[in-house]
Amino acid sequence: MLLVVGLAVATLTLVPLGYVIATTADLGRQEAVDFLWRPRIGELLWNTVRLLIAGVAASTVLGVAGAWVVERTDVPGRGWWHGVLCAPLAVPAFVNGYGWISTTHAVQSFPGAVMVVTLSYYPLVYLPTVAALRRLDPAVEEVATSLGRSGWSVFTRVTLPAVSPAVLGGALLVGLHLLAEYGALQLLNYPTLTTAILQQYATVFNGPEATLLALVLVTFCLLLLGIEALLRGHRRRARVGSGAGGQPVRIRLGRYQLPVLAALTAVACWALVVPIGALLRWLIRGTSTHVDLAELFDAAGTTLLLALLGGLTATVVAVPVVWLAVRHRGLLTTAIERSVYTASAMPGIVIALALVTVSIRTFPSLYQTVVVLLVGYTILFLPRAVVSVRSTFELVPPGLEEVARNLGCGGLGVARRVTLPLVLPGLAAATALVSLAVATELTATLLLAPLGTDTLATQFWSDASAIEYGAAAPYALALILLSIPSTWILGSLSVRNSK
Repeated sequence: MLLVVGLAVATLTLVPLGYVIATTADLGRQEAVDFLWRPRIGELLWNTVRLLIAGVAASTVLGVAGAWVVERTDVPGRGWWHGVLCAPLAVPAFVNGYGWISTTHAVQSFPGAVMVVTLSYYPLVYLPTVAALRRLDPAVEEVATSLGRSGWSVFTRVTLPAVSPAVLGGALLVGLHLLAEYGALQLLNYPTLTTAILQQYATVFNGPEATLLALVLVTFCLLLLGIEALLRGHRRRARVGSGAGGQPVRIRLGRYQLPVLAALTAVACWALVVPIGALLRWLIRGTSTHVDLAELFDAAGTTLLLALLGGLTATVVAVPVVWLAVRHRGLLTTAIERSVYTASAMPGIVIALALVTVSIRTFPSLYQTVVVLLVGYTILFLPRAVVSVRSTFELVPPGLEEVARNLGCGGLGVARRVTLPLVLPGLAAATALVSLAVATELTATLLLAPLGTDTLATQFWSDASAIEYGAAAPYALALILLSIPSTWILGSLSVRNSK
């Protein structure tokens, strides 16, 4: 039964890929080669590759460094800094880009694009790394230190390998988001394959050239999945018990304390003060500012409802996929898990067009309903849920489930009474993480939402793309305020229930 559910999920998530392949087939082989061989495509490919490499590397370094400083050093105000480093999750990438571009046009460059996406996405690496450091048995590091290893040697040889699954999972999410990022890069005027796809659809709606570019993004996605799987390996990391317990030995920063505090302050200013300050400035001084409170509250209510429904749906769907991947490892179950990632590298409009085509041809009564919209959100953000649930599920010892079966519990009883209670933190984190993504989704919402349905993100984009920064500011601020509870949940869960 579980395998049937997993196969159904895989089939659903592969619908966009099937749509892309079928549409691309309309192009002849030579026509496709000629299109991809254009100098403009080469430029877009180069922009995408270098942004992907630099963005993932910078986000990983910043996320891991921040987690290590908070969890393994004596930096003053560690709890406060943890909250600050989590906070950028509440500021969507396109709002961050809006804040910077409305402050200075100097960010319209490759370094500016890398900076904005890094400040927006590094928490996806920071949060799982903090949780993994909290779960790590301090005795392991203490033994390495007692054997004469330096702090740097302990980190590179002991700590980093132990938390590598969390780091790799976060880096994978960053890479997938960068492949599909549109709003921030469009505002920053940094062309990539994704921005070109949207422009191609605007010129020739549902054109095969655009889906051909989407197929290139899927290729990048498969490459990322292969690299992540290779680096992750097959080592089991579940354990019974909590290790030696106690607090890890804090590394004294000494003369480096002021530089570390300065670096943390700089991250806080660039990721939070600049975009939020720009929003407040435009809200107060913007000549285009006009706040329709009824419209604002209506959009906020719709956003909140869709975010909750989308988060819960994706998390429920993720559970059987993760269960199969962790408890029944094999080629088929691995393929099922890997399949959920393919669509996340595509822009939302490609997912939306695939669902529009399928719903009109197969289930016309579902076209432009909330059901299809939730399916689109699930396909887009299921990887977030899978990564969050798996990071917790891998730590549940299979022996506990075997003991429960030996005591007479059936399969459902074991899941309900043993496994699910232990993975609840992961389920809550997955729901919060997906809810954040749903609240800020743009392109798929515009195409799939029922007529008359507006969210804070779509309303913001309508004004920001028309360079009406003052009119866009209230929706961006409301979106940030609405994202704070989910961000707080994620920050709290990363430091709780991790032993």
